[in-house]
Amino acid sequence: MRTETTIQGLHAALSPVRASRKSIGFVATMGNLHEGHLKLVQEASQLCDVVVVSIFVNPTQFGPNEDFANYPRTFEADSNLLAEANCDILFAPSTEQIYGEQPQKTTVQVNSLADDLCGRTRPGHFTGVATVVTKLFNIVQPTVALFGEKDYQQLAIIRHLANDLCFDVDVIGVPTVRAENGLALSSRNGYLSEEELILAPAIYAALQTIQAQILDASENGKIDFDGFAAEGRKALEKQQFAVDYVEIRNPDLTPAQIDQGKWVILVAAKLGKTRLIDNLTVTLPSA
Repeated sequence: MRTETTIQGLHAALSPVRASRKSIGFVATMGNLHEGHLKLVQEASQLCDVVVVSIFVNPTQFGPNEDFANYPRTFEADSNLLAEANCDILFAPSTEQIYGEQPQKTTVQVNSLADDLCGRTRPGHFTGVATVVTKLFNIVQPTVALFGEKDYQQLAIIRHLANDLCFDVDVIGVPTVRAENGLALSSRNGYLSEEELILAPAIYAALQTIQAQILDASENGKIDFDGFAAEGRKALEKQQFAVDYVEIRNPDLTPAQIDQGKWVILVAAKLGKTRLIDNLTVTLPSA
């Protein structure tokens, strides 16, 4: 595995790849890697000739009271994991490489989607995400870019971004990797105390309950989206979660409509100081 820390170095590494018309798979991460990240890398290696993984803790997607300073930085361990996981090139730029020395004058905003759901309580977060992903797409110029479905809203925003800005890249979502107890793997799970780790799988349990309620209710045509979401919220609040939202949406994140036949249930909640997100799709047998 080759490691590059500058844009110039990465371009030099990828120049012969492009000259030979080989495909490039790209996985963008902030490090502190887990099995979910490694699944993205493995999928990329199956789809493409060369795999590029970036590790960059992006400051612009953190709010003023969020965990940028404390976000785990485990570069040596991450590098070892990637070397064993079919990563060909690790791109680990500094903040100066990505954003330059001067204040950033240009940002990328994906309207409406970025202000909904997580965007309601994390203003500016998705502008930071969209801006850095745009930069990384320009730098890497991948054939395929893979993102986890756990971050459902982020994935939707990146797909819109790639389409609207005419990036020649196939954005692929990869199913969420879970622990045996159902907890979605996340770098932020490391913040959870032992007691919180026991409680955390309640999010997935709530999603499964809502999924079952929708499937059962569909048989008599009385699906109460708002009611099911409210029940899920109450269930989590009883287990010490500070719930940001529990919502049921169409796959494109517009308000759920009964005639769709397929929806996504989304949850964001804090357990102690740790913000957790998860989602689960539900599809009617007839859809």
